[in-house]
Amino acid sequence: MPQHTDRGYEQQLSRLRAAVLEMGGLVEDQIAHAVRSLTERDQSLARATIERDDMVNRFDVEVDDLCLKLLALHQPAARDLRLITTALKITTDLERIGDMAAHIAERALELEAEAPVEPKAESMIDLPLMGNLARTMVHRALDAFVREDAELALDVCRSDDAIDKLHGQLFRALLAFMVEDPTTIARTMRLLFVSKNLERVGDHATNIAEMVIFLVKGRSIRHMDTPPREL
Repeated sequence: MPQHTDRGYEQQLSRLRAAVLEMGGLVEDQIAHAVRSLTERDQSLARATIERDDMVNRFDVEVDDLCLKLLALHQPAARDLRLITTALKITTDLERIGDMAAHIAERALELEAEAPVEPKAESMIDLPLMGNLARTMVHRALDAFVREDAELALDVCRSDDAIDKLHGQLFRALLAFMVEDPTTIARTMRLLFVSKNLERVGDHATNIAEMVIFLVKGRSIRHMDTPPREL
């Protein structure tokens, strides 16, 4: 009987890891689809991205349920307890990233009905670049979770500066464009909203990476001004 209980417990832990990764894969796709719907002015893709947010939310509920059952039925300690609390926090960030993707798709629908914003500078390429960077950060943070690789997680934390820099550059370029042509303010503000959402995706990916470090090292680096040089 104890062997069966242990086997069931390990199966539940395995399902928890798998559910987090499935949710993460879906969220990665959501980011890519949202940005593509914007750059390609694809209304059907934007609507599909918004509709798929329900799937992200269902994964969030499933992981919560799994974690609560593991805590209530098995009273895990030490490393397993860190895994469960980490999974709870990671899925909260993934759910919010899913929301960011849906918001970007909503802006894509609004912008599709308007003339494209065409600033003289080539700064508009920064949105797809930001989207790729944000998605890569999420992917690497989840990869660090799978591998339990604290060094990879720390590298994800360090990469947040790059997406922040891109957001700053795009903000300044679009602000200058609005000053030059006030008739574009409504459209340009939507693009700034997209940029801000992608910057927030980077923040959530950093949160995930920080939780991986806690999982592996039992050390919290949250709220530090800059990531530590070593763990």
